[in-house]
Order: sequence, then structure tokens, then C-alpha cells
Amino acid sequence: MKKSLLFFTTFLFLCFSAQQKGKDYNNILKSKSIYEINAFLRDAHPDDPRRSIMKPKVMELMKEYIKNAPPGDTKVKQMQDWLAMLKRKSSTKVTFDEMNAIIRKKQIARYQKELQAGQSAIVYTPSSPKNVYVAPDAAAKTTAVIADTEASEFNMLMADNPVEHKNKTVKILNSLFDNDPNAKECIIMIENKSDCNIIVRIEGVGNIKYRLPVPAGGDNSIVIQKGDYLLTSLVCGAQYASQKTIQKPLMVALGSSSK
Repeated sequence: MKKSLLFFTTFLFLCFSAQQKGKDYNNILKSKSIYEINAFLRDAHPDDPRRSIMKPKVMELMKEYIKNAPPGDTKVKQMQDWLAMLKRKSSTKVTFDEMNAIIRKKQIARYQKELQAGQSAIVYTPSSPKNVYVAPDAAAKTTAVIADTEASEFNMLMADNPVEHKNKTVKILNSLFDNDPNAKECIIMIENKSDCNIIVRIEGVGNIKYRLPVPAGGDNSIVIQKGDYLLTSLVCGAQYASQKTIQKPLMVALGSSSK
């Protein structure tokens, strides 16, 4: 009796958890939604018999969408990417290593282009107190000084001369191509999802310190020595701080857009 009660309680808990997550695939066989079926294939157990039905179905739906899409439809590329993945794999789920490889490929293409052009491809709005720091009026006097200082420092850090930029770009490309686990340095990429320009301060042991300016809605990279670091930043006035042990390439996303 106790075992039956325990099983029933566990079953109710699992059902409740599934409902909480909003992932009820009981009627998935009737679905004609590309996004719902795609999500099912990512989440379902590898041995779920419904996979063999739903995978061909969603691939046909994707082909149909691409065929009937109007010129300039931005979803077409996504559908094509998903189709290519489903031909190779059981779902469009991307592993950490695959995501790392995608980011690395994009970064290499970007910095090779910058090296050829001899200038940064980053498009940004120069900093002013308004796009560095957002704070309540009550703290206006204190924040005005902080915002002005941060804005000036951001603009100074972004103003690479051509020689400095070339040296930095070469260093980043070398790091991206270098797969040696014994290398003493590695690359860190910061993605800024906020509406404010930010400076990420990376502080290690002793005098090891780096500053990386990252424009609003953009990203930036830097090559640093491997080790333990404290990463700090003011993201639209909110303090960010995190300890990171960096022994391999790392991507950190900060903030969110209010738009």
C-alpha cells in the first residue's frame, strides 16, 4: 500500500512538473506547428516511438514553408538550417561543444574581415552619461560623476589606433585557431544584451587586470592569461560581479534589452 501511494504521489508530482514547464506533448501527433514539433524532438526521449513519425512530418512542414515563403522572409534561413541539422541528427538541439564551434567560426570570420579592412567592424554609439548609467533621480548627483567617468573611459578604450587594432586582431585570431590545451592564454567573449555601453573589468592575481569595452547590443573579445578572475561591470547602473576560473575559451552574456 505504501509503495502504491509513493508511486501515485511521484506520478502526480511529475505530471504537475510537466504542466508547470508547459511541455505537454500528449497531442503532439496531431500538431502541425513547426515550432512545437521541433521542441518535442529536442525534449523527447531518444527511444520515444513518436519521434519516427514527427521528424519526417516536421521536415515536410519546413520544406513546405520554404517553398511558399514570400521573398525576403527572414525565417527561411532558420528553416533551412533546421532542415540541414535534421538530416544529420535526431533533432535541432545544439550541444555546448557545437555552440562553441558556431561562435568560434563566426568570430574567426569577423576578425579576418577586420584584419583585411584594417579597422574595427564594431558599430556603436559613443558613450554619454545617458547610455552608460540609468538610475533613480534621488541618486542623480552621485551617479552623474560615475556615468561621466564611465562614458569617457569607454570612448577612450574603443578608440584603438590602426596599429593597436591590428595587433589585437592578430592576437585574437591566433587564439581562435589555437587548440593547444597547454596554451597559457585563451579568449573570452563578452556579449552585451543591454541598452547601455559597458566596461567589463577582469581582475586576476596581483597586477593582472584587463578592461574590455562592449557596446550596447554588441560583443567584444579579449585574449587573457588563464587563471582565476573577478569580472565586474556596471550594466545600466546595476552592479555585475562574478568569479570565473578561465582555463578555456569562455562566452559571458550580460544584461537584457528593455526594447
